[in-house]
Amino acid sequence: MLQRNFGNSSLTVSALGFGAGHIGYDDVSEREAHSLLDRAADLGVTFIDTARGYGLSEERIGSWLPGRRESVVLSTKVGYDVDGAEDWSAAAVTGGVDEALRKLGTDVIDVVFLHSCPLAVLQQGDAVEALQRCVDAGKVRVPGYSGENDALAWAGNAGLFGALQSSVNLADQRSRSDVLPAARRQGLGVVAKRPLANAPWRHAERPVGVYGETYWERLRRMDVEPETDDWQGTALRFSAFSPGVSTAIVGTSQVRNLEAAAAAVGRGPLPDFERRRWEDAFAPHAPDWAGEV
Repeated sequence: MLQRNFGNSSLTVSALGFGAGHIGYDDVSEREAHSLLDRAADLGVTFIDTARGYGLSEERIGSWLPGRRESVVLSTKVGYDVDGAEDWSAAAVTGGVDEALRKLGTDVIDVVFLHSCPLAVLQQGDAVEALQRCVDAGKVRVPGYSGENDALAWAGNAGLFGALQSSVNLADQRSRSDVLPAARRQGLGVVAKRPLANAPWRHAERPVGVYGETYWERLRRMDVEPETDDWQGTALRFSAFSPGVSTAIVGTSQVRNLEAAAAAVGRGPLPDFERRRWEDAFAPHAPDWAGEV
């Protein structure tokens, strides 16, 4: 598994990361969650991304982690749903970090993202300052922002964060062109989420009400398909090897999907002509297609 520097931080991360959202819910048992994490580690995946909003995900990672902490880069997301604290207040951020430390069973979390909080909240400053105090207290190594569009652009240029997390995929290239180049110059670690665009190619008809419905419509309008009919591999290689991306996180509850993702990243970047096809297909829509939060 290809390993990369995480921006200018001291962290090194795998080009493929594991998005741990799926392992926090009842359709995946703790034993199955641990098996997925074991296989990810076997494949050389060293970056695990979770959030306080992902059900039991933090707890399940925490119960798996003993004996493995030094080989894993952990990230989580905070800012909301803390008892007695208003969302995006300093107390919500600090409380989220403290709860994550307890659930994960660790003394420090490598990367903590403010989870899609609005631009006005970022600019007001309390949430950002609270996260920085967690860094100063040694609870967090790298402060980050996860989101899209104007808020993401602001975070990327504010000089207050060491990491960004954003949608980067065939049908969502806004941050790839508008934010990632500056993030790369400034030495920010970048986590690409939704590299598979929620796999809309699974659906012959519009998946009404499904999370990937917007991406399904966009791909139809882009009117281009992979050269080799390998949607998953094409999508993941496009995202994981986009300039500035440190790691692309794939969320799944199936070991076979994780193995296929690792194999795709192992094939390296798309050929230049294939990458350009997708860039050219997106370009006419770029002014109108915002990043999907």
